[in-house]
Amino acid sequence: MNVRNAVQPLIVLKFGGSSLATPELRLLAAQRVRLAIEEGATPVVVTSAIGRSPAPYATDSLIALTPDAADGPNRDLLLATGEMIAAAVFAELLASIGIPARALTGGQAGIATDSMHGDARVTHVDPSPIRALLAARITPVIAGFQGVTEDGSVTTLGRGGSDLTAVALTAALGDANLEIVTDVDGVMSADPHRVADAHTVERLTLEEVTELAGLGAKVMHDKAADLARDENIRYTVRSLRSGVGSNIGRDAADPMRPVTGLATIIGYSFIHVVPEAAGLPGGWEQDVFRAMYDAAINLDCINVNAAGVFFIVQDGELERARELLSPLPVAVRSRRDCAKVSIVGAGMRGTPGVMYRVVEALSKAGVPIIHSTDSNITISVLVPGTMAAIAEQVLHAYFKL
Repeated sequence: MNVRNAVQPLIVLKFGGSSLATPELRLLAAQRVRLAIEEGATPVVVTSAIGRSPAPYATDSLIALTPDAADGPNRDLLLATGEMIAAAVFAELLASIGIPARALTGGQAGIATDSMHGDARVTHVDPSPIRALLAARITPVIAGFQGVTEDGSVTTLGRGGSDLTAVALTAALGDANLEIVTDVDGVMSADPHRVADAHTVERLTLEEVTELAGLGAKVMHDKAADLARDENIRYTVRSLRSGVGSNIGRDAADPMRPVTGLATIIGYSFIHVVPEAAGLPGGWEQDVFRAMYDAAINLDCINVNAAGVFFIVQDGELERARELLSPLPVAVRSRRDCAKVSIVGAGMRGTPGVMYRVVEALSKAGVPIIHSTDSNITISVLVPGTMAAIAEQVLHAYFKL
């Protein structure tokens, strides 16, 4: 008998920590598993650590036990226990309502990683342990956020890494649907805590979610979104309570809707570097970037042209960046407390006038643009941090998000 065909169709259900925070929510999550079975699917469950700090097994609560510990095998083993506890608790809950279940660590579920503790990369997933449980009609409940190295050390996948666990398992199983179950109504057009009119976006492309995740939107783990795009994995992000959600796939972009969502990151500093002498030979630009690279300072919104070198850094890196540039024959101008506001939409590719509309909207609202960068489906503008909320509201309304 072909095991793969015997357990079709598969669905990977990933439950976020906030969706498992209370007995009531855990029961709702268990009922979602039961519903999947009643609808003829075979579930594979991925859990995040239960709740948020100060809940005792939340990731931040575990970090607080050894706040000065460096990334390494000891710290990863500690942090991985939050998801292990969640998996064991949820598996027992499923068993109590008549659904045979087995909790597994990431390593037991076949997830292999490199040895980059704290932010490990998934190198391989062996789905055979999961398929063996499915063949026995046992629901696997897998601890997210973790894997195991070749020598058996436990690793963690970075904050929000349970999303990556779910996507990696879906890719390895090859014949599974994926549903991310959370405490919000799917992917929002903007952060609802910052934009009053933010609402659920019913359909997005994989590329749009990848961009939004990388730009700070609390949509999905950025590496998980990248993997889903690369593996062409369609998925749904759905609220546990309401059932409202967003479908993410490779649907063609709508040119009548050039902008799909908006994301904001605050706490940036803008740096503009120019040569001290007008006739300074070329090559000084390389020295600027080498100084930042050697100091492991992350740069964003980079632009190089005849007017100089432009980029942004986190506010906390500004003084260090200025010190590193001081020995060079350049003048450095900077501005603290900025915010990067980005609009994303696959429909803006090939659509003229989007940047004009951004400038028009912000200009009418009196919001100055300090700097800007763009790609095929993203336009990011740097604005004063004190005006970030105005910029978000204006752009959200202007593009009828």
